[in-house]
Amino acid sequence: MTLALRLPPQLASDLERKYFWWEPIGAVPRSEARLLAQAMSFATFAEGLELERNLGSDALADAMLSAEPGWIDPRSWEFWRGRLQRATGRALPENASRESIRC
Repeated sequence: MTLALRLPPQLASDLERKYFWWEPIGAVPRSEARLLAQAMSFATFAEGLELERNLGSDALADAMLSAEPGWIDPRSWEFWRGRLQRATGRALPENASRESIRC
């Protein structure tokens, strides 16, 4: 599943600056799904609520479903899964994907 959401450019820039401490590999910019997954793993509770308020619960659920293995840590996955299932009524997998990363 690919994320259909278009992050506002300033938000995408802010997420990348705050939650990534390493340079991207190659010339390809990070995907919006990757930016959101990283924020969902490392944001404070207040920052997570702000993301949810600004983007909506469905967008964050889509980001979870688009996440590659390892993008969202198990503790954050469990937190967001419970929160977003309740908010959206959507079924989300109990565990994050463990499939190998696509190249």
